[in-house]
Parts: sequence; C-alpha cells; structure tokens
Amino acid sequence: MIEKTKKLYDINQSVFAVAPMLDWTDRHCRAFHRVLSKNSLLYTEMVTTGALIHGDRDRHLRFSKDEQPVACQLGGSDPKTLAECAKMVEDWGYDEVNLNVGCPSDRVQSGKFGACLMLEPELVAEGIAAMKDVVSIPVTTKCRIGVDDQEPEEALNALANKVIAAGTDALWVHARKAWLKGLSPKENRDVPPLDYDLVYRLKQRLPDVFIGVNGGVATLDETSAHLEKLDGVMMGRAAYQNPMLLAEVDRVVYGKDSAAISPVEAMDLYRSYIEDELTAGTKLASITRHILGTYQGVPGARHFRRIMTVDANKTGAGIEVLEDALAAVSHHQSVMREAREQKEAALI
Repeated sequence: MIEKTKKLYDINQSVFAVAPMLDWTDRHCRAFHRVLSKNSLLYTEMVTTGALIHGDRDRHLRFSKDEQPVACQLGGSDPKTLAECAKMVEDWGYDEVNLNVGCPSDRVQSGKFGACLMLEPELVAEGIAAMKDVVSIPVTTKCRIGVDDQEPEEALNALANKVIAAGTDALWVHARKAWLKGLSPKENRDVPPLDYDLVYRLKQRLPDVFIGVNGGVATLDETSAHLEKLDGVMMGRAAYQNPMLLAEVDRVVYGKDSAAISPVEAMDLYRSYIEDELTAGTKLASITRHILGTYQGVPGARHFRRIMTVDANKTGAGIEVLEDALAAVSHHQSVMREAREQKEAALI
C-alpha cells in the first residue's frame, strides 16, 4: 500500500462539501462555487469507470486548479478497473477519489454499481482496498443507509465495517434508503425518510473514523447542528439552487474572519472565468446555467433569471447577456429604493 502523502480528512477539523450531482456539478459549476467559498470541498459529477477507460478522459476529468480542493467521484464495481481509474484521477491532480455506493438510477442498477452495491459490502471493500493500493490521495466512500427491504442499521453498519477495514479515509452517508424498485431517482432524493440519528449512532460507535452526512441539509444552521455530532456535512440541491449559502461557509464552518462576498462581487469575480471559457469556444448557457440562483430572495432575482435563461441560450450569446442581467437587477433595486424613499418622505 502506498504511504499517504496528502491530508484532507481530519476528525479535528470539520469538512463542508458540495455533493456530487449528475448534470449539475460540472467544472463550470465548481468554478463558480469556488468563487463563493475558498474552503469547501467540491465534487465532480459521478463518472463511470467505463467512461474513463473507453471514453473522452479530458472531457470527464478536466478541471481548473482554482477549483481545489476537489474530489472525483467514480461509479463502478470491479476492483481492478476502479484501481486503474483511481490512478488516472490522482494523475490528473485531484485531491480525493470517492466511490459512489448511493446512486439509485436504472443505469447504475444495470451496471451493478451505485446504490445496489449496498447489497455487496465485501465487493465495495475490495474496490476501496484496490484503489488504496495504487494512490496516495484519500479514497472515500459515499453510501446510503440501505436499499429496498434491508434493515438500515444492519446494512449501514455492515458496509461501514467492511470499507473501514479496507482503509476508506472517510465515509459520507446519505441518510436515506434508496428504493431500487418502485421509486424514480428523483423520488429517491425526497420520498424515503431521513434518519440522521442512525448516522449519529454510527459516529458514536466509530469515534476515530471520519463520518459525514448528506441528504436534506438546507441551511447553515442545520449544518452547524450536524457538525456538533459529526465530522462533515455535504449539501446538495440547497447549495446549487441558492449558491450564496456558500458565501457564508468559510466563516460558519471554517472559522475564517473574512466577510462573505455579495452577489455583485461574486459575479464580478466569475466574469473572468466566463470570458476565458467563451474565448475557448464554450457556449454561454453551459457556463451560466449554474448561476441562476445567485439572486434568490433578492429584489430583481426574477429579472436576472429571465435574461440569463432566455438570452444566454441564443446563438452567439456573449458576456453582454450577463451585463444586461446585472443591469436589470440594479435598475429594479433602484426603482424600489426610490419608491421607498418617496413613501418615507410623504410620511414626514
């Protein structure tokens, strides 16, 4: 086994991560999230071992060093192939390789990976061990608390025992069952009830193992509450749909005294990335679809979303679309401010 040379997980330091989300956490999304938080751990979308071995590796693995720390999540079940792909991930410069034992889609079921691996903890452990043998970066596991008719406590403990013995550096637990039969992937994100207490009990049993929780975490107050009992919190849809939550993570989770940036500052910082990608031939909508929630809850948000949704998809759309959207927000806020001042003056 290769001696560890990189330290990412430490039970004495809480970790906040943005969950791997198919079709969402691509490199453009991660570049934007890094603008908002310098310390959060970012994840790629799940990439299958088959895609890396037989497909376009550059498309699947390319990322900017500015995204770091960033982890690559693999989907697969063959230990030899997982090891081969883990080495690719390390060679590309990622900070971590993670094994998906939680995705419930039809695709993963037919390919014998993802959540169906909850039924085969020994095979998961073999995969973890094989990856650990060939890389020096952390090798981690992300799982559910069970699938279908499994008893969650038994299923989670069985999986945890096996991967910990195999050397996993962290265990991220999505605190819901996955129903491989009867629920769609979308329903599997909401319908099965959350059981955070089960994850807490796992941590109590394994105090020296890094245990993080995922599933249903929507606020930083909830994050802080989980971190009183666990080592890490992974936030998914809430972080994507309301990305300005991430602007407070460095202060709330990591104790940094730097002020959170505003939406205006975030757009200003992300602008250079957008311009570079446009120059490289990337379509504007592919980059900016991840920023639609930036002004959530802020006056003018609807105008921002409308312009960025409609105009960014037009042929030849450039940075002027973002400028128009920001101007619309500013104008709307100015109109509201003037109306408020006039109302206040009338009351004097």
